[in-house]
Amino acid sequence: MNRINQLFEQKKHGILSIYFCAGNPKTDNTVDIIRTLEAQGVDMIEIGIPFSDPMADGPVIQDAATQALRNGMTLRQLLGQLKDIRNKVHIPLILMGYLNPIMQYGFERLCQTCQAYGIDGFIIPDLPFKDYIEEYRPIAERYGVRVIMLITPETSEERIRKIDRHTEGFIYMVSSAATTGAQKDFDEQKQAYFRRIEAMNLRNPRMIGFGISNQQTYEAASAHAAGCIIGSKFVTLLNEEQGDALKAVTRLKKMLGKA
Repeated sequence: MNRINQLFEQKKHGILSIYFCAGNPKTDNTVDIIRTLEAQGVDMIEIGIPFSDPMADGPVIQDAATQALRNGMTLRQLLGQLKDIRNKVHIPLILMGYLNPIMQYGFERLCQTCQAYGIDGFIIPDLPFKDYIEEYRPIAERYGVRVIMLITPETSEERIRKIDRHTEGFIYMVSSAATTGAQKDFDEQKQAYFRRIEAMNLRNPRMIGFGISNQQTYEAASAHAAGCIIGSKFVTLLNEEQGDALKAVTRLKKMLGKA
């Protein structure tokens, strides 16, 4: 069974997923960051593929991607770093990136590589759902790789239920229609969105991301989903700690009330 599915079977609530951009702030500490996060109790990791135009991301992750590209990080180099990751790490690993570098590498070739190296899934924000159904899903399923789709407060119920029928793993609930970035709290409108999706009783578990940066936002999101995805805040802390993942995740856990 895919590790993503295993995780959600074994743990129904309180799942913590962390995102970081490969190659930022250093090119050679990808594996160290992953191992440190697992050792500190993180349940799942999203590894960002740097891209020059990350349209769904806010300034923090845009800057991280820019720095990673300046450092020479590429998808090919990232995969080389992950080749032996399953000798050291057991939690689910997901690549998050945009279509351009993935298409340059070749989607089927990437699925083959991920199957060989033990990468469990993809999040591709600019992949149209229609294209996923018609072109990408059959290839991903052939190699046992999950393609995670995003929904927002503006996504129709019809589309959400279609995504739920045609995907496996989990559904990524974007907390708002804005780009990524830390927020102090979630207003009543966002929390009503969380409750509305929860009440749909979807087949797939849900993870909430975008804007989670403190105990208040973490608890508000966790109350209505299987768990939370944290990106911008961890990336900020990782940069402040000059790439020291242990210091960054320790500070993050304190901010979330999980220390």
